[in-house]
Amino acid sequence: MMRRILAAEALGTGLLVATVVGSGIMGQRLAGGNIAIALLANTLATGAALYVLITLLAPVSGAHFNPVVSALLTPRREWLPRMTAQGAGGVGGTVMAHLMFGLPLLSLSGKVRTGPDQWFAEAIATFGLMLTIRLGVAHRSASVPALVAAWIVAAYWFTASTSFANPAVTIARALTDSFAGIRPVDVAPFIVAQIAGGVLGHRLAGWLLAPLPPSQESPVHESHHLA
Repeated sequence: MMRRILAAEALGTGLLVATVVGSGIMGQRLAGGNIAIALLANTLATGAALYVLITLLAPVSGAHFNPVVSALLTPRREWLPRMTAQGAGGVGGTVMAHLMFGLPLLSLSGKVRTGPDQWFAEAIATFGLMLTIRLGVAHRSASVPALVAAWIVAAYWFTASTSFANPAVTIARALTDSFAGIRPVDVAPFIVAQIAGGVLGHRLAGWLLAPLPPSQESPVHESHHLA
């Protein structure tokens, strides 16, 4: 069973990174220098891939594809194997994208992504991702693939960092000197921000989902019980 889980996590993370990096390269090549068009192509491809991958692989592994999600939602004994699979899959995804576009298998990125604004953006992106996952599972479990994809699509555009929100993806994107890249030196602060945002989102979701004592139930809950 665990082998299937790890295979699904590696496959999902790999195909997600291949989509992010590959669509970034394609968008940049076709946009003629128009960064907005390149980002739009990158966004649409990533959102579509997320929806497909989560829908297909969630029954196997939960479709985390993200060390922060795995650390917050699985037992400790699963952390290392899941994160290793996600990291390896992410690097494999960068290699896949480079092979498709005739680039060197791996190349360190020179794209600068640093500063308090970028770090805060990553915290917000991962905070919202954890809220989306936990509240979605609790209230609209069948809609989680669409909800997660929608959050990431939105966060691509409203966050200063374009929403990496994933340590495994961040590391993999440091290995592509393309539109989707990030300098290796900028990776660690991004990951710290992602962990902080994810923990906050997880805790807030837990508080929101905690059952209220009967004396504190809202009128909404009361009317629901009466119905």
